[in-house]
Amino acid sequence: MSLVLKNLQKAFGPQKVLQGLDLEIPLGKITVIIGGSGSGKSVLLKHIVGLLKPDSGQILLDGVDVNALGREDLRTLRKKFGFLFQDAALFDSMDVFDNVAFPIREHTDFDEKKIAEIVKRKLEQVKLKNIEHKFPAELSGGMRKRVGLARATALDPEIVLYDEPTTGLDPITSRAIDDLIVETQLNLNATSIVISHDIHSTLRIANIIAMLHDGKIVAKGTPKEILDNPNPIIRSFLEPVLSQIQIGSKG
Repeated sequence: MSLVLKNLQKAFGPQKVLQGLDLEIPLGKITVIIGGSGSGKSVLLKHIVGLLKPDSGQILLDGVDVNALGREDLRTLRKKFGFLFQDAALFDSMDVFDNVAFPIREHTDFDEKKIAEIVKRKLEQVKLKNIEHKFPAELSGGMRKRVGLARATALDPEIVLYDEPTTGLDPITSRAIDDLIVETQLNLNATSIVISHDIHSTLRIANIIAMLHDGKIVAKGTPKEILDNPNPIIRSFLEPVLSQIQIGSKG
């Protein structure tokens, strides 16, 4: 499955958010899109999954323009995606079991026994056991993110999208979420797209990093290539943490 973004333009009133953005997402890898607050990262992610439509440009999934799809075709297409929202976006009125089961019930005709097997397996994959009957309000921020990831991968999606997955988490929990993102990508052989402003997290998990600035991708490469890139925009973004950065084995 190929995913190519071509000349995306999006404005909200006078505010231009995406200004001719081009990006090809490599398959089977973790691509992290970085950029400052308000740079349009979350807007871009919502375009990819069809929650927003661009003013112009194309989002080509296996050569098919997502923007041209009707409601039913778009609903079918979304089965290929898993989406972990920034705040996990769990349903407060549902317990953990029903939250994870929700997309399975919506998009399959599996019986409840099969659904229970999938829910148990998905929760175990994110290192959670025996919490099926707890409600979101009873969970820590890190646990809510894990439940959100279990729900996002319930249908074994081909593409998993992560919106600021470590925001608001302490360093230990952030590292645990990073590890889960890598494990999920390997377990599903999925294409993962992460948006983040967390440089430490980005360097831990990314195969490819793309820098978003002024509505365009201004650089793309491996972690080492991004760290070595002389572009002043990238240098300015990295500067606060450059002295602390150590490249691991990725990239």
